[in-house]
Amino acid sequence: MFVDTHCHLTMLDLTPYGGDLDQALNEARAAGVSKFMSISVDLDDHIALSAIAARHEDVGYTVGVHPCEDVEVMARATTEYLVELAQPEKVWALGETGLDYYHSAEFVDQQKACFARHLQASKQVGKPVVVHTRSAKTDTIDIIRAEQSTHGILHCFTEDWETAKAALDCGYYISFSGIVSFKNAQDLRDVAKQVPLDRLLIETDSPYLAPVPYRGKSNEPKYVPYVAKALSDVYDKSLEEIALITRQNFENLLANT
Repeated sequence: MFVDTHCHLTMLDLTPYGGDLDQALNEARAAGVSKFMSISVDLDDHIALSAIAARHEDVGYTVGVHPCEDVEVMARATTEYLVELAQPEKVWALGETGLDYYHSAEFVDQQKACFARHLQASKQVGKPVVVHTRSAKTDTIDIIRAEQSTHGILHCFTEDWETAKAALDCGYYISFSGIVSFKNAQDLRDVAKQVPLDRLLIETDSPYLAPVPYRGKSNEPKYVPYVAKALSDVYDKSLEEIALITRQNFENLLANT
């Protein structure tokens, strides 16, 4: 029913499950989650993620480098290598990539170059790119435009409507995390209300940013329905409608439609 379009399955706190990821996924399925996209932050994450995806039909993964990773790791992410890593069927997207000047302002040039290479690889393999942006919205949009990228997600969206519209105009989808449920996030909900329903996605970004009523606790995929609930209030739609819409949007994204 629900799709968690952005979770970090190798980072979850599995203490409640005796260290068993399969149990955590089963809990999420029991909560109505029918598909999981597990996200790479390091270039070598594909090794563990491919093994998880091989065991679970409803799990796919991404390949790529987070902009806060070491510059030597970013340098390894050539366009050619990213294209090679993205070949398996269970690789659903590239990333997460993007720009983060909040945590890594000293490596701006390396981030920009790495981000551009992810966009180039995304176009070559025909798979979407998952974009992280923090304190870098103008440069993020500028690079998306410069690379003529039309197939991707701005994940964990927290920016203004101008940024959302610019990404939408490029063909991107906008994904909201548990932040949209926070009491102090009315400005974000006001932005969300303007996002067309056919470009809307939901995610946990687990183990981070657990939605209300679990804010402050370790997040996990079974909480993605609470993100959908917050958006159902924003759009004045039923929870079931938001689940159906966002699931179909994710299928459209993967099909590049």
